[in-house]
Amino acid sequence: MEFRHLASFIAIAEELHFGKAAARLHLTQPSLSAQLQKLEKSLGVQLVVRNSHEVRLTSAGEDFEAHARLIMRQMEQAASSAQSTAAGLCGSLNVGYNMPAGRYILPYAMARMSREHPDISISLWEKRTGPQLAGLVDRSLDLALAYGRPHGAHFRHRRLLANIPIVAIVGRSHRWAGRKVVRFSDLAGEQCLMFGRDQTPAMYDAIFNAAADCGIEVSVAQSADDPGATAHMVTAKPLVGFASLPRAVAVGLGATGPDPVAVKLVDPVPVLDLYAVWRAEETNAAVAHFLDCIEVNGPDEHRMVG
Repeated sequence: MEFRHLASFIAIAEELHFGKAAARLHLTQPSLSAQLQKLEKSLGVQLVVRNSHEVRLTSAGEDFEAHARLIMRQMEQAASSAQSTAAGLCGSLNVGYNMPAGRYILPYAMARMSREHPDISISLWEKRTGPQLAGLVDRSLDLALAYGRPHGAHFRHRRLLANIPIVAIVGRSHRWAGRKVVRFSDLAGEQCLMFGRDQTPAMYDAIFNAAADCGIEVSVAQSADDPGATAHMVTAKPLVGFASLPRAVAVGLGATGPDPVAVKLVDPVPVLDLYAVWRAEETNAAVAHFLDCIEVNGPDEHRMVG
């Protein structure tokens, strides 16, 4: 059964005249008759009675007509939906993000997308950099807002925020708890708590590169798999954890109570850049629309123009 056979049958059912139906479809009458015969053969039933006096549908033809019309409508809707999705007028978008992106980028981008592209459905997933990039590879994500410039020709990227500081996180009983600033070299001899490089490659590299710059080694005593675990572990043990400054501010580290304290690191200051990352071969037009809607509203010293 072919789409053109259904179109031919519906034209015959509406016109009840082979000449008019053929003219409407820009076919010859023999071609129209051949298409009807192929359809009837594929179904194994007679749909149309044709003689010198009349053209009429059989009872099977009347029943089939209703279903054929539904199929035609669904095909037209499918074509329209595909065309709209290809043009970025509708469709869906899965966006991964981290804390600074959620604070400085998403509120404004989402508001603008809602105004300019209301028929695009957006799902948001807060993830660390490693899982975000993995999501692009396995196509569970269409766009990542993550730390660090990605490597490889299979990614495209745009820098959004620059020089986001990494701070040290310590418990209230740690000897650094009363200090606002410590030199990075003071990490020598400290027991550190870090995410694995597979989870946060940009932060991991920034810390170890800063250590190399000042000639020390970072001793990683334990690993954590989420920021909440970092807070609990530095509270319980004399460990030094790490976080981006926006995350430390957002969760109120160092404000009051028993929560851990954020301490600035200097000489050097380890920093992160935030990027929008997407697949090089991306065909989802909604990605381009979202990128166009990004307005960075971070602190002035971290803003990028593109």
